Amino acid sequence: MRILIADKFPDKYIEKIKGIVREVIYEPTYKEDDLPNNIKDIDVLIVRSTKVNEDCISISNKLSLIIRAGAGVNNINIPEANKKGIYVANCPGKNSIAVAELAMGLICAIDRKLPDNVIQFREGKWNKAAFSKADGLYEKTIGIVGTGKIGRELIKRSKAFGLNVIAWSRSLTKNTADILEIYRCDDLNELFEKADIISIHLAQTSETKKIISADLINKMKKGAYLINTSRAGVINEDALIAAAKDGKILVGIDVFNDEPEEKQGKFSSDLIKIPNIYVTHHIGASTMQAQNAVAEETFKIIEQYKKTGVVKNWINRCEITAAKYQLVIRHFDKPGVLSKVLQLLSDEKINAQEIENVIFDGELTACCKIMLDSKPSVKITEELANKEEDILDVSLINL
Repeated sequence: MRILIADKFPDKYIEKIKGIVREVIYEPTYKEDDLPNNIKDIDVLIVRSTKVNEDCISISNKLSLIIRAGAGVNNINIPEANKKGIYVANCPGKNSIAVAELAMGLICAIDRKLPDNVIQFREGKWNKAAFSKADGLYEKTIGIVGTGKIGRELIKRSKAFGLNVIAWSRSLTKNTADILEIYRCDDLNELFEKADIISIHLAQTSETKKIISADLINKMKKGAYLINTSRAGVINEDALIAAAKDGKILVGIDVFNDEPEEKQGKFSSDLIKIPNIYVTHHIGASTMQAQNAVAEETFKIIEQYKKTGVVKNWINRCEITAAKYQLVIRHFDKPGVLSKVLQLLSDEKINAQEIENVIFDGELTACCKIMLDSKPSVKITEELANKEEDILDVSLINL
């Protein structure tokens, strides 16, 4: 197994991976355009922020697994991976604390204008009069959008600061909100109207693209804070910039559109000249604690895949197939029994969507469940039940 790591990765875990595979190629400075020229004969690709595009996947000749050393997978062209039967896996929840810590840090930085304090100090300016006017956070209302692992870590930290917590998420129920001891908003409109601070913790999908719309941003209180440490695409960035320029809101973001692909160097952005926007360098998950946890999970994914062929945290598995029927066959555990079944199905052009064959204790008999996209004829079930002596029982379930 040959593995390419195309982003920064802890040395300790590079050595651990080297201990279980044939070769590890470590190229932390690779960019999107470098991958297609270096993917030949690679079995497993590991990335953090580097984009894995259509060309990289289509050119690959041996690639079978792409691991995102982090949670979100929007930097990987999953539809193209699906076409070639390439597994995509991630490391969910391993950086939740790190991202929540940064979100809390941005909130404090905005409230106390910490970056401006430091900038003016380094310029030799003393401005205690201006910087002594912070409101403070205690008993303000924070609205958390998205109550997954990161959102829940921020809930804990918000309570420690004495903030009143309200939240919205598609999956958040009244019962769960009661358990978390927070107020559940009926919709985003309610949250944006009520909150003094709003922190976004959503995955970027087709459903969440620009979900934080201009209309929602316009509903925010004057002087409210908007924090985004998730993905740039979930917010209408033009509306965000306009509101910050007008002085209506204060913004703390770790992600923005058209981020530099390079790991370091000069860049330009319209955000640079807006004093009401504090920007960090997409470092939400970049603590040593988080990186080690993600690297350990990455190692476990590779180890399990190599030993068993099973992919831990496989995210591009089809959850709902076209299967409409389930054929259940109890049979003697002998060679050729299932091949006869599959041949009969093939003769009727019936596709098996999923197959599971489980062996009974003693290894004499087994049960095979085959998910089918269409109904087999009575001829098949009768032939299997009555003419195949190695088959004990046949049943067909309408799903």
